[in-house]
Amino acid sequence: MAQLIDGNRVRDQILAELKPRVDALIARECRPGLAVVLVGQDPASQIYVRNKIKACKDLGIYSDAITPPATVTTDELLAIIADLNRRSEIDGILVQLPLPKQVDAKRILLSISPKKDVDGFHPCNVGNLVAGLPGPRACTPAGIIELLKRYEIPIAGRRAVVVGRSDIVGKPAAMLLLHEHATVTICHSKTPDLPAVCREADILVAAMGRPAMITGEYIKPGATVIDVGTTRVEDRAVVERLFSETPDRLAAFDKRGNVTLGDVHPGEVARVAGAYTPVPGGVGPLTIAMLMTNTVAAAERRAGLC
Repeated sequence: MAQLIDGNRVRDQILAELKPRVDALIARECRPGLAVVLVGQDPASQIYVRNKIKACKDLGIYSDAITPPATVTTDELLAIIADLNRRSEIDGILVQLPLPKQVDAKRILLSISPKKDVDGFHPCNVGNLVAGLPGPRACTPAGIIELLKRYEIPIAGRRAVVVGRSDIVGKPAAMLLLHEHATVTICHSKTPDLPAVCREADILVAAMGRPAMITGEYIKPGATVIDVGTTRVEDRAVVERLFSETPDRLAAFDKRGNVTLGDVHPGEVARVAGAYTPVPGGVGPLTIAMLMTNTVAAAERRAGLC
């Protein structure tokens, strides 16, 4: 049976390690500060933001939630970011995506000071990642590396395949794995014979946003599978097919009317892989933990501690 990689456990370890660092900053009157900008009333985004604010509160990080209306313009949002860039008590700025269609998301993200870009999306920080220079790393990819290291899964010299080439997950995950001396392949919708390429992987990272696409034929026996996908599924026929052997998941679906699925077939990964991250409870918890890590590191740079 494959080993389950518990993201909640690793998240708790990271947050526990951050607490004394936050306390030390507070003692120097340099309390870390995070501003979260949430446009509109999207329910899923509201949940994400609440979780981030709660994590700040638990650690002792100052947080400020800015909630402009869904009708906000690009110029109005740029003015909000400019003000946050000037505020000395704010070490990190996070703009919750997606933004409304009338807002130029690229202009907004580019307007965030690279020093306060705790998402690691700014081109300056992407360049630092490529060059192997210090700076904030994209949270989800950084969390993947933490999971592998804390479960003592070897990376150096291993073959890693990343399925998905997004700027937020796929590309930075591939670069971080490369910096850990893995041999890395990035796959996408145009990759011929995708299952065969995936079967070469000792470490397989699935980040396409296509529920249960990665089946047993994609997985090398004994490989480590990191499932980044999270898709809400409301079709009972799909859930019955995927969880025919796990009645508790079917019962949970019947109670809620939906279930969250990853990009990897949940039953087949447990049968073929050597270790894997579940959905939920795998990579997801690490995203907020690494956001807190980036915020604390930014405060430490402001305090001259690094």
